[in-house]
Amino acid sequence: MNRSVRLIAAVTMVFGFSSGIVAQTDSSHFRRIEQVNEYIEKNYVEDPNYLKITEKAVSSMLAELDPHSIYIPARDVQRTNEGLQANFEGVGIAFQIVDDTISVTEVIVGGPSEKVGLMIGDKLLKVDDTVATFKGVNNKFVFDHLRGKKGTEVRLLVKRQGVSEPLNFTIIRDKVPIYSVDTYFMVDDEVGYVRLARFARTSTNEVRNAIAKLKRQGMKRLIFDLRGNSGGYLDIACGVANEFIGDRRLIVYTEGQKSPRQNYTSNRSGSYTSGPLVILIDEYSASASEIMSGAIQDWDRGTLVGRRSFGKGLVQRMFEIYDGAQIRLTTARYYTPSGRCIQKPYDDGADAYHRELQRRFDHGELVNTDSINYPDSLKFYTSKGRVVYGGGGIMPDIFIPMDTTRLSDYFLSLRSAGVFNTFALNYADSHRSDTLFGDFQQFLQHYDSVAVMREFMEFAVSKNITRTDVKGEWVASWMNEMARKTISDTTHTIHSDNYEGYLNELLKDSQFLDRLTEKARSEDQRSALINRHSDIYMGYMLKGLIARNLYGIEYYYRIMQDYDKGLQEAMRIVKKIE
Repeated sequence: MNRSVRLIAAVTMVFGFSSGIVAQTDSSHFRRIEQVNEYIEKNYVEDPNYLKITEKAVSSMLAELDPHSIYIPARDVQRTNEGLQANFEGVGIAFQIVDDTISVTEVIVGGPSEKVGLMIGDKLLKVDDTVATFKGVNNKFVFDHLRGKKGTEVRLLVKRQGVSEPLNFTIIRDKVPIYSVDTYFMVDDEVGYVRLARFARTSTNEVRNAIAKLKRQGMKRLIFDLRGNSGGYLDIACGVANEFIGDRRLIVYTEGQKSPRQNYTSNRSGSYTSGPLVILIDEYSASASEIMSGAIQDWDRGTLVGRRSFGKGLVQRMFEIYDGAQIRLTTARYYTPSGRCIQKPYDDGADAYHRELQRRFDHGELVNTDSINYPDSLKFYTSKGRVVYGGGGIMPDIFIPMDTTRLSDYFLSLRSAGVFNTFALNYADSHRSDTLFGDFQQFLQHYDSVAVMREFMEFAVSKNITRTDVKGEWVASWMNEMARKTISDTTHTIHSDNYEGYLNELLKDSQFLDRLTEKARSEDQRSALINRHSDIYMGYMLKGLIARNLYGIEYYYRIMQDYDKGLQEAMRIVKKIE
């Protein structure tokens, strides 16, 4: 195939001309592409990079359709899809890069690294013969060197805390299981908690096993956490929902212009089809999370707690391209059992679509339920006649506002500099051999929050971050805001030829200065409140991160449950359900 045909061939294969779609499409639109390609071939100053051109052309075409139809180059297909598979091929560790050093933060149970004795806290010095500690080491380096085909060998040179000489490990790459249940545990004597991170191939079995184990521990009520869960496979969403919904009930249906309606129903008795149930969702719960929570709500099976979900209700099918690339093409929409369309509008383009969560925050929806208004045209009814609304996303039964009081300027500065993760990893490394932290129960007994917080703030100072660096930033921003609001006011007594001069004159205005003084007084009170809440949150978070680095990710959530307002409200509600 010569170069002048390649672009047309790629576009043809992507849009399936041979499938008959073109019969319904004005072919003159695609003639433009062909004509431009001919001009390039005959007249361009040098040989074009046709791979780059075709990939950009296809990506742009799909982007014009909707925000979720995408092109995946052949080189990215495996990595893009493996997060939702049951496994991938590699060595089986989670890691964090701090100060140009790769530290092991989790050794996946059942993976190759666990079998040879790699441990949390180990630091990689070499991978095969390549030095792994260098300025600019990044995630790509780790993926490129540690992942690989099953049966291949990789040699690691590792520094371990408390061991004087580096350790050598030879690991045979293998299938590494990917777990989608982050954690499950008993919150008290009768309430169980399960957190599902994604809807992957093993999710149904993982959820079923978690519920079975919690039942053996006495669980009579369940909180199921879908916050931050961005979705996954449709059939797995139905499988997990099946664990909670009775047999032969509609879970979701899909429908599109070229895709006739298809119903997905529960097909067997689940592991927890009766008993008090609360589902936690938030603005990052999407797709499969919305399918499941929508079905639970429409059948009045449980109570949804949190904030309106993301609103991703477009169904994508995977189509193969001749060179191994793939496209995810939207073919239908999801609808809940009551008929609600999950998908939020995307008429203003992809950029506006992806900024929609920021607009929710600016509008006040994330902190105040009164900011949300649904027209009657979007009204639907649950199986018991309760009113629910469509229009994009799933609105919970009980609203939990976003906790903005914990986000002090000091906290945000620390987070943006990566200080929390760095300190937590360093602290965990220095206490791995501490007998007082031998297991999680000992950790809870001997952890000194006050001493750790003091040490953390000293560490932050060493990174040139103090409270005084961020205090008072509101002054400049507020003054600029007020100046912008009044600069166009022709009735105002202050006039100037330019913005800077106007602002300087404004500072001489006694009324403005009175307002500034009052603002400072209220801002100081607000800052004091935020700082108190933020310090408490930082204490919990540091403890959770240290526990995660010592014992594994599930222990982060065990620590954070005492601060988690959403979980606390879910506990209050699930206890009241008869």
